[in-house]
Amino acid sequence: MAEETSDAPLAPAKPVPLIGEELISRSLSEPELLARPLAFYEQLRAHSPVHYDEKLGKYLITRFEDIWEVLRDPVLYSAGHGFHDIYGDENQRELIEILKRDGGGHFPDAIMSDPPYHTKIRRLMEKAFTAHRVKTLEPRITRVVSEIIDRFSDVGKAEGIEDFAIPLTIAIICEQLGLKDYEPANIRRWSMAVTAQISHMQTRDEFLDNATAMCDLQNFLIAEIRKRQKQPQEDMITDLVFAKIDEDGTELTWEELVSLVRATLVGGHDTTSIALGKMLFVLATRPDIARQLRDNLDDERLFMRFVEEMMRHQSPVRGLPRTVMEDTVLNGVHLAKGSIMILVWASANEDAYERPREFDMERPNLQRHLSFGGGTHKCIGMALARMELKVAAREILRRLDDIELTIPPEEVPFNPTVSMHSIAQLPLIFSRR
Repeated sequence: MAEETSDAPLAPAKPVPLIGEELISRSLSEPELLARPLAFYEQLRAHSPVHYDEKLGKYLITRFEDIWEVLRDPVLYSAGHGFHDIYGDENQRELIEILKRDGGGHFPDAIMSDPPYHTKIRRLMEKAFTAHRVKTLEPRITRVVSEIIDRFSDVGKAEGIEDFAIPLTIAIICEQLGLKDYEPANIRRWSMAVTAQISHMQTRDEFLDNATAMCDLQNFLIAEIRKRQKQPQEDMITDLVFAKIDEDGTELTWEELVSLVRATLVGGHDTTSIALGKMLFVLATRPDIARQLRDNLDDERLFMRFVEEMMRHQSPVRGLPRTVMEDTVLNGVHLAKGSIMILVWASANEDAYERPREFDMERPNLQRHLSFGGGTHKCIGMALARMELKVAAREILRRLDDIELTIPPEEVPFNPTVSMHSIAQLPLIFSRR
């Protein structure tokens, strides 16, 4: 059962010393561990890499090789069941009823499924997210980034999440989807409502508010999809409406179509805005890195390596679920059929590299990190996310100088969610170049 908490940002937390058997009594749901979990992950890797978290009722998988053993067997370790088994927590049945009654229907997340069905869905989505197509978007993304920076560049201060990361990702994904008549505040509220269903941290009142928000989101998207069916446009919603597998003409069902448009909007905004917040944190706390990038604004390789190391070092997605479909053993631990695990990407990113706490843009095998997931469910929108992060870093450094936090780094607050590791507020000061 999900722990009852408020949705207020987590208070600043001091690193938690974890030694010996004390580890066994701790839970990732505890506020100080949610906010600053690296010491916790390190102890889990050393002493309990396949660790049953009593409060969450789930196993935390923290070593790189163990996570890849899971990723290599999507039949035994089901992403589809893992995602849907936790969706809505204990409110799952009621959530489905509310969506059917007030939100145009219940549309299970088609992309969070298992092969061979997942293979079909992914192929139908891939044309909208090819690296070549994303590359053609760079001038438009640069324009959006520049316009948002111009809103606050003369002020000398900004709140990095609310003033930059969130409006930027909303503007870009809505432009790509072809959404014109929208309120950014609504997109943000709707996205948070969807991701809250896998957060394990909703109170009863929060669940009801989130369910209402999800109904509003679905009704909004259904209307947009109906428009594209009647009058196609040059946008991602139209791409999905008319997507076909060339060999056999397979199309998306109505349920799949609504779920994928919803997933594209939420996934294209929420996780990328978290990554942008982490990127700003790095630029504000590492003036040496900011200086190196600013001195090489036209160095494409350097900026792309900065993005990869930032994603590894500051993973926005904490971890995603899998369900064990048959009794098995993982790293010496017996897992019963039906057990739910969380693959902790951020921990794996430390386990896979030497000197993991260092920020090193020249480390070898940099794209080995798991911040975009791995295996059959590697993030389908990662080319777009990488492009946004690269352009955002370049344009921020082109236009702003002396970027600093107005609070100590250890006091930066985080949002209370198990699935994501997201900064709640990031107050910044700077000068205009």
